[in-house]
Amino acid sequence: MNTDYFTRSKRLLSGIREDGRITFPQARGAEEDNELAEGEGKVKTKLLAMWYNMKYGLNVKMKTNFSRDSPVWLLGRCYHRKTDPCDEQLVSDEKEEGIESFKSDFMSRIWLTYRKEFPSLDGSNISSDCGWGCMLRSGQMLLAQALVSHFLGRGWRWDPNQRPSNEKQYRDAVNHRKIIKWFGDTPSQMSPLSIHTLVSLGEVSGKKPGDWYGPGSVAHLLKKAVDMATRETSDFEQLTVYVAQDCAVYLQDVIDQCEANGKGSWKSLILLIPVRLGAEKLNYIYAPCLTAMLSLDNCIGIIGGRPKHSLYFVGFQDDKLIHLDPHYCQEMVDVWKAEFPLSSFHCRSPRKLNLSKMDPSCCIGFYCQTKDDLEKFVQNVQTCLIPPHEKAEYPMFIFCSGRSRDVMSAPKFCIPDDSIRLADSVHDSEDDFESEEFEVV
Repeated sequence: MNTDYFTRSKRLLSGIREDGRITFPQARGAEEDNELAEGEGKVKTKLLAMWYNMKYGLNVKMKTNFSRDSPVWLLGRCYHRKTDPCDEQLVSDEKEEGIESFKSDFMSRIWLTYRKEFPSLDGSNISSDCGWGCMLRSGQMLLAQALVSHFLGRGWRWDPNQRPSNEKQYRDAVNHRKIIKWFGDTPSQMSPLSIHTLVSLGEVSGKKPGDWYGPGSVAHLLKKAVDMATRETSDFEQLTVYVAQDCAVYLQDVIDQCEANGKGSWKSLILLIPVRLGAEKLNYIYAPCLTAMLSLDNCIGIIGGRPKHSLYFVGFQDDKLIHLDPHYCQEMVDVWKAEFPLSSFHCRSPRKLNLSKMDPSCCIGFYCQTKDDLEKFVQNVQTCLIPPHEKAEYPMFIFCSGRSRDVMSAPKFCIPDDSIRLADSVHDSEDDFESEEFEVV
């Protein structure tokens, strides 16, 4: 190895501070060798990856344990005992019993994390989203779950040890890989939902590669990305994304989008609702509402997290939210190679976060395949919108029967730009971090 390069690498290693910040030496001038600069950039990326994987314990295999006495919910499915959080009525469910079934369900969710060594983002030399792309990755996971529900169905499970043995299993395996390819870390149009696409769309709003996003901003980027994909490939023709405005869902606008093709056809709906449930901290009266949302069959998850740390929430047990964490930095996978490995796109270790530590700003996602699904969802979600024992004036969000342009004074709920709060920097407060496993009690 070049002696000068080795010396500079040591200087980089010495730049890791106790709080996790990494300081880098200044370039020596115009005579800096391009190859040396490129090597230095790779060292920076590797150091950040090592720091995140060590800090969050994501490079350690964790054993997952659960309370034997409480039901575990995962995107509308209940394991152990089934209790409806909306009315607290105990419901028997013989089909969804056992933690092994939960583990299979959890592992089948698509896990999208920090990646390194991907093609540089447009107009920059950034080849990793480590340290800034966590909310974008959380948004990708939310959208991926909607696509799994649309193309594979909520009951689909991924078994890494099983080879397709019939036509349906083969078709599901093809669609599984196709969905992951759409999120491939490449600027190619064949991956229309890639981080490259999302960053490019963010530039229209003044964002630059390496900037952070809030959940509301990501919701709008996902809509734009799907709209673009619809024009590029027929796979998205029967899908549409609607983003709520100021916590209000205008049902006629939704119907207009879903019936855009005319001739009595209906596009399946991905409904994204950004909300803010408190000022600096989560207003805990909404905790039952959040868990109730995750118990609904239509729910595809919640993106948010804790301050400065985005997460993708998919379920809960008691007062702990089950989540997928995007902060594990992995090598880029070339998803356009035949039989590319799938293991890095699925997580085997569920983690949890206490509801009280959740940031108040988040975005809730729902998927409605048909018009009938939408009507049932609008009816079923009503009892989950208002905190128990609270007045009806404070629902999480509302439905309006008309179009947004026809409403002169819709209820206003402020959703400020919270990008800095949610994914601010690499130096999270250690007091906020919780890597606790499920405990057997």
